[in-house]
Amino acid sequence: MDDKTKGNCIRRLSRIEGQVRGVAAMVADERYCIDILNQIAAVQSALRKVEEELLHGHVAHCVEGAIASGNAE
Repeated sequence: MDDKTKGNCIRRLSRIEGQVRGVAAMVADERYCIDILNQIAAVQSALRKVEEELLHGHVAHCVEGAIASGNAE
């Protein structure tokens, strides 16, 4: 993983960590269910963005490098 991808993922994951703590606080405070569900959907979307970033980096660097080297594994 290159440094840019790593940094982007770590920043995103730090924000997600805060979002998850916020959701836990909402549950503890017995907030309206739809509000909690909306926040969970936001967390899931943020995780998908991290997944996309990692996958893009994997294809751009790892897979591309393996193809160029002739390494089938």
